[in-house]
Amino acid sequence: MTFESTDSPPEPPRVSIAVVDSGVHVPHPHLPGVAGGVRLDLEGGIFDDFVDRIGHGTAAAAAIHEKAPRAELWAVKVFERELSTSVEVLVRAIDWAVDRGIRLVNMSLGTPNRLRAPELGPAIERSFEAGTVIVSAHQHNGALWYPGALPGVVGVVADPEQPRDELALIELPRGTAVVASPYPRPIPGVPVEQNLYGISFAVANATGLIARLMADVPELRSADAVIEMLRTHI
Repeated sequence: MTFESTDSPPEPPRVSIAVVDSGVHVPHPHLPGVAGGVRLDLEGGIFDDFVDRIGHGTAAAAAIHEKAPRAELWAVKVFERELSTSVEVLVRAIDWAVDRGIRLVNMSLGTPNRLRAPELGPAIERSFEAGTVIVSAHQHNGALWYPGALPGVVGVVADPEQPRDELALIELPRGTAVVASPYPRPIPGVPVEQNLYGISFAVANATGLIARLMADVPELRSADAVIEMLRTHI
């Protein structure tokens, strides 16, 4: 006689993601909520207010949520009234996520100024040691962006021909980068070309798809491990 279990298989673990951006406005039709968040200002302050007053962070978080609806999203607000901040604030944002054991950091942003790369390097090292994976723009408009072009980061490039639910890999002089669609989730009745699009959403789409992979493979705790796993899935 055999006995079969009627228990449902366990659900994969929730992957925590810090969305470093302009905050998040919830509830939103494309984003029911977030686990929490923080605002970091240019003077070194830290606050509980992470309300998005620009809309960029909410759109990025919604793109991630579409791809990974079970992920635990944390809003790390570094932009207030415009999409501008400092490298020091970005370092603090990475460290905030690392200190809380967050698995993924979505940085739909960057700087083309390679002279600022050395300031970001130590934070990338700390994230690597903690097993926190950073996803950021590798290049934009022909220029390398940082931290996305640094070793230890999953760098992303945008390709409008890339399907929204798939990732590809590309070999570049600074290493292997992920190719993702630059379009966020579609808005009914709005033509694709009139919706928001760009490298920011390519990064968010990549983060969401990587989060789904991490839920199935919890041991993915570095950019290199993510890239190698993607090679076997593409």
